[in-house]
Amino acid sequence: MWLFALFIAVPLIEIALFIQVGGAIGLWPTLAIVVLTAVVGTQLMRAQGALALSQLRESFGQLNDPTEPLAHGAMILFSGALLLTPGFFTDFVGFALLIPPVRRALYHWARSRIQVQTFTMGPQGPQRTHHPDDDVIDGDFTDVTPEKRPTHPGVEGPSGWTKH
Repeated sequence: MWLFALFIAVPLIEIALFIQVGGAIGLWPTLAIVVLTAVVGTQLMRAQGALALSQLRESFGQLNDPTEPLAHGAMILFSGALLLTPGFFTDFVGFALLIPPVRRALYHWARSRIQVQTFTMGPQGPQRTHHPDDDVIDGDFTDVTPEKRPTHPGVEGPSGWTKH
């Protein structure tokens, strides 16, 4: 329900802001601001995205939890989409998401509301703990690999060009 309200509220807020700003400064300056924020936002998003990518690589290299750099990258990607969307409210939210302390606060807020069941990391890779109520599938297998056939019919034995 809240998502539906968001899809209704955001365009209404944008229309109201366009009317107010356009009435105060005129049509062409309003359109110039919208285009300028998209261009500046794209440049800022590229710089912040490169920084987030380097932090992600660093966390992988040190075998640290990559959750925070991944979340920052997702928020930067979302801010780029908001900045390319014409409007003042979406530009405000998009620029806010490009500020690292804002992203960090959002990450900590989301992390406090999301509970991860299990996650381990190390040389053995991510593992999920076994729960007794999991379904177990037992099965047998048969090897169906085809027999190797000579590459040249009529030629028996090694060609002499390779060692066996």
